[in-house]
Amino acid sequence: MAKHLGIFTKDNIEKIFSGKKIIDGRFSKIKISPYCDVFVGDTVYIKEPGEGVVGQFVVSKVIYFDHPDIKDLAEIKSSYSRLMLVDDKFWKRLEKINYVSLIFVTNVTRFLVPPIFDKKDSRGWMRIG
Repeated sequence: MAKHLGIFTKDNIEKIFSGKKIIDGRFSKIKISPYCDVFVGDTVYIKEPGEGVVGQFVVSKVIYFDHPDIKDLAEIKSSYSRLMLVDDKFWKRLEKINYVSLIFVTNVTRFLVPPIFDKKDSRGWMRIG
């Protein structure tokens, strides 16, 4: 089981901790992590940009899309928007997406004493072990 460090907005972190956001969707133009790098049982550490790690979750399911077409994106939107807690504005910002990773969240834990990671780059996701 691998470990990952995911960067999330403060709003999305609270949605994950409250149990309302149960899928994290990552969309990219280029093939970057977490695409085809995350698997069931992996642990994802939750971090806000410029802040420390505040918790973790376990991946219960992952769905990947390679070069989704308009029909695929419409299906992703209709099937998963509610579980990702994204609105129509979110979908309008996606111009040309080539890779989609839908990461299902389970076993969320908030840390009292967080682990420390030395991350100084702008990547939104990285495998750490």
